[in-house]
Amino acid sequence: MVSTFLSPGTVTKEHDLASLHLRRDQSLPVILSTRADDAEHEGYAEGVVTNTRFGAPWGSQIRASKVDTGSRGRNSQKPKKRKAETLENQENEDGTFTKDAVVASSGFVHVVPPTPENWTTSLPHRTQVVYTPDYSYILHRIRARPGSRLIEAGSGSGSFTHAAARAVFDGYPQEAPTENDESLRQDSESTGKVFSFEYHAERHRKVQDEMAEHGLETIVRATHRDVYQAGFLLEDEISHEKTSPQANAIFLDLPAPWEALPHLTRGTLEGRPSALDPQSAVHICTFSPCIEQVQRTVTALRSYDWLDIEMVEVQHQRIDIRRDYSGLQYEGLRGVNLFAADVDQAVSKLREVERRAKDFHAGKLDRDKTAKGANQSADTNSKLPFDGGKLIHRTEPELKTHTSYLVFAVLPREWTEEDEAAEQAKWSKHVKIASSGPKSQRQLKKEAKQRVKGVNGVKDEPKVTSEEAAVAINDAPAE
Repeated sequence: MVSTFLSPGTVTKEHDLASLHLRRDQSLPVILSTRADDAEHEGYAEGVVTNTRFGAPWGSQIRASKVDTGSRGRNSQKPKKRKAETLENQENEDGTFTKDAVVASSGFVHVVPPTPENWTTSLPHRTQVVYTPDYSYILHRIRARPGSRLIEAGSGSGSFTHAAARAVFDGYPQEAPTENDESLRQDSESTGKVFSFEYHAERHRKVQDEMAEHGLETIVRATHRDVYQAGFLLEDEISHEKTSPQANAIFLDLPAPWEALPHLTRGTLEGRPSALDPQSAVHICTFSPCIEQVQRTVTALRSYDWLDIEMVEVQHQRIDIRRDYSGLQYEGLRGVNLFAADVDQAVSKLREVERRAKDFHAGKLDRDKTAKGANQSADTNSKLPFDGGKLIHRTEPELKTHTSYLVFAVLPREWTEEDEAAEQAKWSKHVKIASSGPKSQRQLKKEAKQRVKGVNGVKDEPKVTSEEAAVAINDAPAE
């Protein structure tokens, strides 16, 4: 199954997962279908009311429709006699009729392909969610890229799982590996993978179902396990053999990540293989809301030989850029600040108010004429000028994100004497090793003599100081 998260194509198709973009940071996930497949959409006379067209390019604008919500409470059985209004509706395969939707006077949505970003804003919350500002920085720091093998402990609501699946995706395996075809098995194991572990059984089941519905089951392997006790090794369902995921990127969203670190070492534990990739460095990130958790995690990382330990707190805020229309010249328009832009404008407005007050008390003000003129002015200037006003920017006061401390560390590749000998044999003929230590007086004299006489007995031009030359001549043997 090709996932619309990874390969959405150019147009929408029926039964595809799509995201209805309502406004910024608010979207609605839907399955594009003309028929109701669950109780949530049953009973509407118009069928499934969240979508109305297929085959349109992604990003198309869909007008809202008027929905007969009262039809949900009526009897949905097939009528015995067809009425005239029923004949105008569409007949389904099961004999029921679907009422044609009527376009509303206002309101629209955009149909966009699903991405980890808009899925994060619309997913059902089962736990606290890792939002886009956090997981984008985390994936960058742990070097998640196409072909990486990533361990996630704490699936939660699946927000980070979707983002990690996109980051490590480097193609679909051709077909399921078999015991007799070793080449297909190696191809499947060489592609990018996400190994997601969850302790809570219900959350694990929902994440596993979501991966299957979204076409990510070939990339994400969800496992129900207590990683504090059982670790991160993979278990074959038939032979129960323990194998290593060979991970080179790790993300721990756990209450006590230091208790899982004993299972993330280079050495074997009780005769079992390591869960880490032996041929590359491993990058890790822990996600902890409390500073006490960070302290215990850092102490444990140091005891297990992790290096470059660093704590980061992401405080992300957007900058809102807009045009500010302030001034009395925009009177009668919507979306403006109806205040004087400067002192001269305020004085002019005050004089106008005083003049109109005098005319009113003197009986000279024609109120009907004034109101009519104001309405005409508002009609002629019903739209704000696109290049008017003042371009301003301001920081948004709040952003929907979960504040936590991110601890990063690196575990280098284990370096043996055989590796050192092989690298020396490979690079020694290309690299000249020079000592960087201080030279003795004897070495300096010897080098000075060689520069004076020349290496081949031919005297070169002196490139030494007068002091070095004097020392070399005084130390030369007498003839």
